[in-house]
Amino acid sequence: MQKKIEKRSAAATQKRILAAAKKAFARKGLAGARVDEIALSANANKRMIYHYFGDKENLFLRVLENAYIDIRQAEQSLELDTLSAKEALDKLVQFTWQYYISNPEFITLVNNENLHRARHLKKSKIIEKANQQLTSLVENLLNRGVNEGVFREDIDPVQLNITIAAIGYYYLTNRYTGTIIYKRDLGSKESFEDRLKFNLTTIQRLVHK
Repeated sequence: MQKKIEKRSAAATQKRILAAAKKAFARKGLAGARVDEIALSANANKRMIYHYFGDKENLFLRVLENAYIDIRQAEQSLELDTLSAKEALDKLVQFTWQYYISNPEFITLVNNENLHRARHLKKSKIIEKANQQLTSLVENLLNRGVNEGVFREDIDPVQLNITIAAIGYYYLTNRYTGTIIYKRDLGSKESFEDRLKFNLTTIQRLVHK
């Protein structure tokens, strides 16, 4: 019984640390985040962080892995196989856009890792498998579209996924500068709705015959 309590306590502590670290890394990046601040926010101490995660670099990797796993699991739960290929593609595009809006930390964490040229993700033993699920999901969706006679046969699922991510990702990461450059409030609710419609139309035109 005592061991079960200790195990639950350890799991709860790690969960708090990861949640606090996610906020710190998203806000300040790997270089700016401080272990002391993460420990304080997690109601833990530095010793616990080093015990469970080794060092700040490994903690950052765990946060990144969890971020990618979260979006991949959410994609798998969309049940796209129950829809027509066109409807499934629309749902995936809409989901990706909304996920970025609802999880801004994901974008900033990915941005930060790209500044480090993915040196942390290169060490991950689970990221490749997690992201292969997305490639397979998009590939199956495209194959269904071909069989239904609505999609072209020459679409690379990796390139399509990159494009779906890019048309939402770029807009959101550049909406503040874009608002100044284009003299249009790119962060308003109406602008977000207009952008989603544009994204949906763009992707459908890309894959349709």
